[in-house]
Amino acid sequence: ALGSAAAGLLVRAGVGRVRVVDRDFVEMSNLQRQTLFDEADARESLPKAVAAERKLRAMKSSVTGEGVVADLTPANALELLSGFSIILDGADNFETRFLVNDAAIRLAVPWIYAAVVASYGVTMAIEPGHTACLACLVEPSGGAGLEETCDTAGILNSAAAVIAALEVAAALRRLTGSRPSHAQLLSADVWTGRFQSLAVERNPDCRACVRHELRYLEGKAQPHITMCGRDSVQVHERSRRLDLEALGRKLELTAGEVRGNEFLLRFRVPPYEVTVFADGRTIVKGTKDPAVARSLYARYIGS
Repeated sequence: ALGSAAAGLLVRAGVGRVRVVDRDFVEMSNLQRQTLFDEADARESLPKAVAAERKLRAMKSSVTGEGVVADLTPANALELLSGFSIILDGADNFETRFLVNDAAIRLAVPWIYAAVVASYGVTMAIEPGHTACLACLVEPSGGAGLEETCDTAGILNSAAAVIAALEVAAALRRLTGSRPSHAQLLSADVWTGRFQSLAVERNPDCRACVRHELRYLEGKAQPHITMCGRDSVQVHERSRRLDLEALGRKLELTAGEVRGNEFLLRFRVPPYEVTVFADGRTIVKGTKDPAVARSLYARYIGS
Protein backbone atom coordinates (compact mmCIF):
# COMPACT_ATOMS: atom_id res chain seq x y z
CA ALA A 1 0.00 0.00 0.00
CA LEU A 2 2.73 2.47 0.96
CA GLY A 3 5.13 1.37 -1.74
CA SER A 4 2.67 1.60 -4.60
CA ALA A 5 1.37 5.01 -3.55
CA ALA A 6 4.86 6.40 -2.93
CA ALA A 7 6.24 5.09 -6.22
CA GLY A 8 3.44 6.72 -8.19
CA LEU A 9 3.92 10.06 -6.44
CA LEU A 10 7.69 10.01 -7.04
CA VAL A 11 7.31 9.31 -10.73
CA ARG A 12 4.60 11.92 -11.22
CA ALA A 13 6.86 14.42 -9.43
CA GLY A 14 9.55 13.76 -12.04
CA VAL A 15 12.10 11.86 -9.96
CA GLY A 16 14.42 10.52 -12.65
CA ARG A 17 14.94 6.90 -11.59
CA VAL A 18 12.81 4.75 -9.31
CA ARG A 19 13.48 1.11 -8.41
CA VAL A 20 10.73 -0.97 -6.80
CA VAL A 21 11.82 -4.15 -4.97
CA ASP A 22 9.03 -6.56 -4.02
CA ARG A 23 8.74 -10.28 -3.24
CA ASP A 24 4.98 -10.75 -3.73
CA PHE A 25 2.41 -11.02 -6.55
CA VAL A 26 -0.86 -9.17 -7.15
CA GLU A 27 -4.13 -10.61 -5.82
CA MET A 28 -7.66 -9.19 -5.95
CA SER A 29 -7.58 -8.50 -2.20
CA ASN A 30 -4.68 -6.07 -2.75
CA LEU A 31 -6.67 -3.68 -4.92
CA GLN A 32 -8.46 -1.99 -2.00
CA ARG A 33 -5.26 -0.23 -0.97
CA GLN A 34 -2.47 -0.87 -3.51
CA THR A 35 -3.18 1.87 -5.99
CA LEU A 36 -0.69 0.96 -8.73
CA PHE A 37 -2.50 -2.27 -9.59
CA ASP A 38 -5.77 -3.29 -11.26
CA GLU A 39 -7.86 -6.41 -11.85
CA ALA A 40 -5.90 -7.37 -14.95
CA ASP A 41 -2.69 -7.55 -12.89
CA ALA A 42 -4.43 -9.78 -10.35
CA ARG A 43 -5.92 -12.08 -13.00
CA GLU A 44 -2.44 -12.59 -14.46
CA SER A 45 -0.89 -13.07 -10.97
CA LEU A 46 1.82 -10.62 -11.98
CA PRO A 47 4.67 -10.04 -9.54
CA LYS A 48 4.05 -6.68 -7.94
CA ALA A 49 7.43 -5.37 -9.06
CA VAL A 50 6.65 -6.24 -12.70
CA ALA A 51 3.18 -4.68 -12.56
CA ALA A 52 4.63 -1.61 -10.85
CA GLU A 53 7.30 -1.16 -13.52
CA ARG A 54 4.68 -1.29 -16.28
CA LYS A 55 2.42 1.21 -14.54
CA LEU A 56 5.25 3.62 -13.71
CA ARG A 57 6.55 3.59 -17.29
CA ALA A 58 3.03 4.36 -18.55
CA MET A 59 2.69 7.28 -16.12
CA LYS A 60 5.73 9.19 -17.34
CA SER A 61 7.96 7.97 -20.15
CA SER A 62 10.81 10.31 -19.21
CA VAL A 63 11.26 8.56 -15.86
CA THR A 64 13.12 5.27 -15.53
CA GLY A 65 10.88 2.94 -13.55
CA GLU A 66 12.43 -0.42 -12.70
CA GLY A 67 10.84 -3.38 -10.93
CA VAL A 68 12.94 -6.07 -9.25
CA VAL A 69 11.20 -9.30 -8.23
CA ALA A 70 13.15 -10.24 -5.11
CA ASP A 71 13.04 -10.51 -1.36
CA LEU A 72 15.41 -7.98 0.22
CA THR A 73 18.01 -10.02 2.14
CA PRO A 74 21.46 -9.48 3.65
CA ALA A 75 22.92 -11.11 0.54
CA ASN A 76 21.40 -8.62 -1.92
CA ALA A 77 20.55 -5.49 0.10
CA LEU A 78 23.67 -3.49 -0.72
CA GLU A 79 23.45 -4.35 -4.42
CA LEU A 80 19.74 -3.49 -4.71
CA LEU A 81 19.92 -0.28 -2.68
CA SER A 82 23.19 1.12 -4.05
CA GLY A 83 23.29 3.93 -6.58
CA PHE A 84 20.23 5.81 -5.34
CA SER A 85 19.97 9.17 -3.61
CA ILE A 86 17.31 8.07 -1.12
CA ILE A 87 15.47 4.92 0.02
CA LEU A 88 11.77 4.80 0.90
CA ASP A 89 10.24 2.17 3.17
CA GLY A 90 7.26 0.17 1.92
CA ALA A 91 7.95 -2.97 3.95
CA ASP A 92 5.42 -4.94 5.99
CA ASN A 93 7.77 -6.11 8.78
CA PHE A 94 10.47 -4.76 11.05
CA GLU A 95 13.13 -7.33 10.17
CA THR A 96 13.24 -5.88 6.65
CA ARG A 97 13.16 -2.31 7.97
CA PHE A 98 16.12 -2.98 10.27
CA LEU A 99 17.95 -4.47 7.29
CA VAL A 100 17.25 -1.30 5.29
CA ASN A 101 18.41 0.78 8.26
CA ASP A 102 21.69 -1.16 8.44
CA ALA A 103 22.23 -0.94 4.68
CA ALA A 104 21.51 2.81 4.62
CA ILE A 105 24.08 3.34 7.38
CA ARG A 106 26.68 1.28 5.49
CA LEU A 107 25.93 3.16 2.25
CA ALA A 108 25.57 6.57 3.98
CA VAL A 109 22.28 7.13 2.12
CA PRO A 110 19.22 8.82 3.68
CA TRP A 111 16.07 6.75 4.01
CA ILE A 112 12.51 7.24 5.18
CA TYR A 113 10.78 4.84 7.56
CA ALA A 114 7.01 4.51 7.19
CA ALA A 115 4.35 2.14 8.52
CA VAL A 116 0.55 1.97 8.46
CA VAL A 117 -2.04 -0.16 10.23
CA ALA A 118 -5.80 0.37 10.38
CA SER A 119 -6.34 4.17 10.17
CA TYR A 120 -3.02 5.10 11.78
CA GLY A 121 0.49 5.54 10.40
CA VAL A 122 3.92 6.94 11.16
CA THR A 123 6.90 8.13 9.16
CA MET A 124 10.38 9.44 9.98
CA ALA A 125 13.18 10.68 7.73
CA ILE A 126 16.60 9.29 8.67
CA GLU A 127 19.94 10.82 7.74
CA PRO A 128 22.67 8.31 8.75
CA GLY A 129 25.32 9.96 10.90
CA HIS A 130 23.25 13.12 11.43
CA THR A 131 19.88 12.11 12.87
CA ALA A 132 18.44 9.29 14.93
CA CYS A 133 18.05 6.02 13.02
CA LEU A 134 15.35 3.36 13.27
CA ALA A 135 17.33 1.45 15.90
CA CYS A 136 17.52 4.65 18.01
CA LEU A 137 13.74 4.94 17.80
CA VAL A 138 12.65 1.35 18.33
CA GLU A 139 15.29 -0.89 19.88
CA PRO A 140 15.61 0.77 23.31
CA SER A 141 11.89 0.21 23.95
CA GLY A 142 11.97 -3.37 22.71
CA GLY A 143 8.88 -2.80 20.56
CA ALA A 144 7.95 -1.75 17.07
CA GLY A 145 5.61 1.10 17.99
CA LEU A 146 2.49 -0.37 16.38
CA GLU A 147 0.68 -2.94 18.52
CA GLU A 148 -1.83 -3.90 15.85
CA THR A 149 -0.79 -5.47 12.55
CA CYS A 150 -2.33 -5.68 9.09
CA ASP A 151 -3.32 -9.25 10.03
CA THR A 152 -5.39 -8.10 13.01
CA ALA A 153 -6.60 -4.65 11.96
CA GLY A 154 -6.21 -4.32 8.19
CA ILE A 155 -5.21 -1.09 6.47
CA LEU A 156 -7.47 1.81 5.52
CA ASN A 157 -6.46 2.95 2.05
CA SER A 158 -6.71 6.65 2.92
CA ALA A 159 -4.27 6.14 5.82
CA ALA A 160 -1.74 4.62 3.44
CA ALA A 161 -2.24 7.51 1.03
CA VAL A 162 -1.62 10.12 3.73
CA ILE A 163 1.53 8.46 5.09
CA ALA A 164 2.87 7.85 1.58
CA ALA A 165 2.30 11.54 0.78
CA LEU A 166 4.24 12.59 3.89
CA GLU A 167 6.98 10.10 3.06
CA VAL A 168 7.34 11.39 -0.51
CA ALA A 169 7.27 15.03 0.61
CA ALA A 170 10.18 14.28 2.94
CA ALA A 171 12.02 12.53 0.10
CA LEU A 172 11.54 15.47 -2.26
CA ARG A 173 12.85 17.88 0.38
CA ARG A 174 16.04 15.84 0.65
CA LEU A 175 16.40 15.38 -3.09
CA THR A 176 16.26 19.17 -3.49
CA GLY A 177 19.02 19.71 -0.92
CA SER A 178 17.26 20.20 2.42
CA ARG A 179 18.79 18.17 5.27
CA PRO A 180 17.17 18.16 8.74
CA SER A 181 19.14 18.82 11.91
CA HIS A 182 17.18 16.17 13.83
CA ALA A 183 14.67 13.40 13.17
CA GLN A 184 10.94 13.95 13.52
CA LEU A 185 8.47 11.11 13.96
CA LEU A 186 5.23 12.16 12.28
CA SER A 187 2.05 10.27 13.14
CA ALA A 188 -1.44 10.55 11.73
CA ASP A 189 -4.79 8.94 12.41
CA VAL A 190 -7.09 9.74 9.50
CA TRP A 191 -10.15 8.39 11.35
CA THR A 192 -9.85 10.71 14.35
CA GLY A 193 -8.07 13.52 12.51
CA ARG A 194 -5.19 13.51 14.99
CA PHE A 195 -1.71 14.47 13.76
CA GLN A 196 1.44 14.65 15.91
CA SER A 197 5.12 15.45 15.47
CA LEU A 198 7.74 14.21 17.95
CA ALA A 199 11.45 15.05 17.90
CA VAL A 200 13.64 11.92 18.15
CA GLU A 201 17.17 12.23 19.52
CA ARG A 202 20.04 9.93 18.60
CA ASN A 203 20.81 7.19 21.09
CA PRO A 204 24.46 7.85 22.07
CA ASP A 205 24.98 4.09 22.42
CA CYS A 206 22.96 2.98 19.38
CA ARG A 207 24.20 -0.40 18.14
CA ALA A 208 23.56 0.65 14.51
CA CYS A 209 24.38 4.29 13.80
CA VAL A 210 26.90 4.77 16.64
CA ARG A 211 28.62 1.40 17.19
CA HIS A 212 28.04 0.23 13.60
CA GLU A 213 26.99 -3.25 14.72
CA LEU A 214 24.94 -3.97 11.61
CA ARG A 215 23.68 -7.41 12.59
CA TYR A 216 20.72 -7.42 10.17
CA LEU A 217 23.00 -6.63 7.23
CA GLU A 218 25.50 -9.22 8.43
CA GLY A 219 22.78 -11.89 8.47
CA LYS A 220 22.84 -12.39 12.24
CA ALA A 221 19.07 -11.84 12.61
CA GLN A 222 16.30 -14.17 11.47
CA PRO A 223 14.68 -13.31 8.10
CA HIS A 224 10.98 -12.53 8.05
CA ILE A 225 9.17 -15.48 6.50
CA THR A 226 5.49 -14.75 7.18
CA MET A 227 3.61 -12.19 5.07
CA CYS A 228 1.38 -9.66 6.77
CA GLY A 229 -2.27 -10.00 5.86
CA ARG A 230 -1.63 -13.07 3.70
CA ASP A 231 -1.79 -16.13 6.04
CA SER A 232 1.34 -17.21 4.18
CA VAL A 233 4.90 -18.40 4.72
CA GLN A 234 7.80 -17.67 2.39
CA VAL A 235 10.39 -20.40 1.78
CA HIS A 236 13.82 -19.14 0.73
CA GLU A 237 15.94 -21.07 -1.76
CA ARG A 238 18.47 -18.51 -2.89
CA SER A 239 21.04 -20.95 -4.27
CA ARG A 240 18.94 -22.41 -7.08
CA ARG A 241 17.38 -21.25 -10.33
CA LEU A 242 14.30 -23.13 -11.48
CA ASP A 243 13.21 -24.03 -14.99
CA LEU A 244 9.57 -23.03 -14.59
CA GLU A 245 8.46 -24.76 -17.79
CA ALA A 246 9.95 -28.09 -16.76
CA LEU A 247 8.71 -27.74 -13.20
CA GLY A 248 5.21 -26.96 -14.50
CA ARG A 249 5.13 -30.21 -16.48
CA LYS A 250 6.23 -32.15 -13.41
CA LEU A 251 3.65 -30.49 -11.17
CA GLU A 252 0.83 -31.28 -13.60
CA LEU A 253 1.53 -34.96 -12.91
CA THR A 254 1.78 -34.62 -9.13
CA ALA A 255 -0.43 -31.65 -8.20
CA GLY A 256 -2.95 -31.31 -11.01
CA GLU A 257 -3.77 -27.94 -12.56
CA VAL A 258 -0.88 -25.48 -12.72
CA ARG A 259 -1.27 -21.82 -13.66
CA GLY A 260 1.52 -19.37 -14.26
CA ASN A 261 3.38 -16.89 -16.39
CA GLU A 262 6.99 -16.18 -17.26
CA PHE A 263 7.67 -15.12 -13.67
CA LEU A 264 5.97 -17.73 -11.47
CA LEU A 265 3.85 -20.90 -11.18
CA ARG A 266 0.80 -21.43 -8.96
CA PHE A 267 -0.89 -24.67 -7.93
CA ARG A 268 -3.17 -25.92 -5.17
CA VAL A 269 -2.65 -28.67 -2.61
CA PRO A 270 -5.89 -28.18 -0.62
CA PRO A 271 -6.14 -26.36 1.70
CA TYR A 272 -2.89 -24.72 0.59
CA GLU A 273 -1.96 -22.65 -2.45
CA VAL A 274 1.67 -22.64 -3.57
CA THR A 275 3.38 -19.96 -5.67
CA VAL A 276 6.89 -20.69 -6.98
CA PHE A 277 9.20 -18.01 -8.40
CA ALA A 278 12.03 -18.67 -10.85
CA ASP A 279 14.68 -17.96 -8.19
CA GLY A 280 13.39 -20.86 -6.07
CA ARG A 281 11.57 -18.64 -3.61
CA THR A 282 8.12 -19.99 -2.77
CA ILE A 283 5.04 -18.60 -0.99
CA VAL A 284 2.76 -21.13 0.68
CA LYS A 285 -0.66 -19.64 1.40
CA GLY A 286 -2.98 -21.13 4.01
CA THR A 287 -0.52 -21.60 6.86
CA LYS A 288 1.80 -19.67 9.14
CA ASP A 289 3.70 -22.79 10.17
CA PRO A 290 7.19 -22.85 8.57
CA ALA A 291 7.36 -26.64 9.01
CA VAL A 292 4.23 -27.13 6.89
CA ALA A 293 5.55 -24.78 4.20
CA ARG A 294 8.96 -26.51 4.04
CA SER A 295 7.32 -29.94 3.89
CA LEU A 296 5.21 -28.91 0.89
CA TYR A 297 8.26 -27.34 -0.74
CA ALA A 298 10.32 -30.50 -0.35
CA ARG A 299 7.50 -32.69 -1.64
CA TYR A 300 6.54 -30.74 -4.76
CA ILE A 301 9.58 -28.68 -5.69
CA GLY A 302 12.44 -30.65 -4.20
CA SER A 303 14.90 -30.14 -1.39
